[in-house]
Amino acid sequence: MPWLAVVAVAYAVVQLAVVVPHMGGGLLWDESVYVSQVDPRRPSAFFSAPRSRGVSYLVAPVVAATSSVVALRVVLALLSAAALYAAFRVWGPLVGRGAAALAALLFAGLWITEFSGSQAMPNLWVALGAVAAIGWFARASAEPRARWWLGAAVAGVTLVRMPDGGWLGLPLLAAAVCARRWRPALPALLGGLALGAAPWVAEAYARFGGVGARLRVAGATEGGMAPRLNVGTALRSLNGPLLCRPCHVPLRHPELTLWWVALPLLAAAALAVAVRDHRARRGLPLPVTVLPLVCAASTAVPYLLLIDYSAPRFLLPSYALLALPLAATAVRAVRAARSPVPVTAALGVVLALHLGSQYAVLQDTAPRAAATAARYQRAAADLRALGLRPPCLVAGPRALPIGYAAGCASAEVSGHNASTTAAALLRRAAREPAAVLGRSPAHGLPSLRARGWTRHALPGTGWSTYVAPRR
Repeated sequence: MPWLAVVAVAYAVVQLAVVVPHMGGGLLWDESVYVSQVDPRRPSAFFSAPRSRGVSYLVAPVVAATSSVVALRVVLALLSAAALYAAFRVWGPLVGRGAAALAALLFAGLWITEFSGSQAMPNLWVALGAVAAIGWFARASAEPRARWWLGAAVAGVTLVRMPDGGWLGLPLLAAAVCARRWRPALPALLGGLALGAAPWVAEAYARFGGVGARLRVAGATEGGMAPRLNVGTALRSLNGPLLCRPCHVPLRHPELTLWWVALPLLAAAALAVAVRDHRARRGLPLPVTVLPLVCAASTAVPYLLLIDYSAPRFLLPSYALLALPLAATAVRAVRAARSPVPVTAALGVVLALHLGSQYAVLQDTAPRAAATAARYQRAAADLRALGLRPPCLVAGPRALPIGYAAGCASAEVSGHNASTTAAALLRRAAREPAAVLGRSPAHGLPSLRARGWTRHALPGTGWSTYVAPRR
């Protein structure tokens, strides 16, 4: 039975049956930014320093062919299922096909994995690319062709999200330098990192004045990259909201957090079993367990120790990598048991409870996200009813997703996405239809009412806007 293919098909079916119908035809905030960069029908939204262009390249063919968000989500759902199959298939010769399929099931069964597959967001693609990259790295000493695939996988991860590519590459570079068996993989690893980072570096010089300047701007956008313990914030965001910034919400579904709390303990147990088997000269090679664990810890460092906010998707690469030694250890336990049937049944019950709890969170979270996307769509429709037609400009809080939905350019004069000044915005508003969302004096703008702008409520959203006078 091709269990990995079954898992990939089931992953696609869950997305198409549960997530895509809920999300409808609307894009969320970050999705609007990535898609707008390659949308020939709408202006590009401001692209902040921490972002990378890989997701925009990924969706470009679909966006060029159609403006349908539903079509984009269907294509991404199918692509993510195919990528899940391809990434975990690399591990078949390393841990066995059954363990690779179980690892894929553990990862694909997470609610955030199921939600992210049809989203135009980078974290899932980083996760799957990391799984493939480490698998090819582990095989590089025995298979020369694996080095080419290693370079391609690392380049893909770095292209999609440059900082994550660096955190993934650090332990692999250390292993390649310190262990003679992996030194032949060093050129492919360095080449993949350089190739994937090239667009980010070129943009750093074109827009920010260099790599160092872009890193400083990116750190400021993230709220300051500095050592801090962010584990509590990550725990509060495990089951939603999709972005916790600032993160003052209580823990949702505390009864369903057992999997997350047990994950590091299970990883430690898998490492202990691997070390014991290595000393006894049995079981899997020790690097097959150590490499995913070390890289999972490395990719989690910026999100747990350097920033002060969180989102469930941030740790997707770590979850994907941790699933590999956990699955291999579970399969090993079944095969080593004197009575495998009770052990298999117990593991099956635990797995069923895990998948059921994750599905329950997905059913709760997907409608919430869909409601947010629908509010953006309603606000855009209200702005069009107030006379905004392209070319037009939307500014203020939530300007990026609402402006994209309305077909307008977007701008902000303050905050993490500041892209213009108040004077420049007012000059542009004198030439084309413009609207400012929210209360203008609170967002770096002078009193718009005194300048003849009219305040309007946006029904069904709870938001309001100031519309520039007609010229």
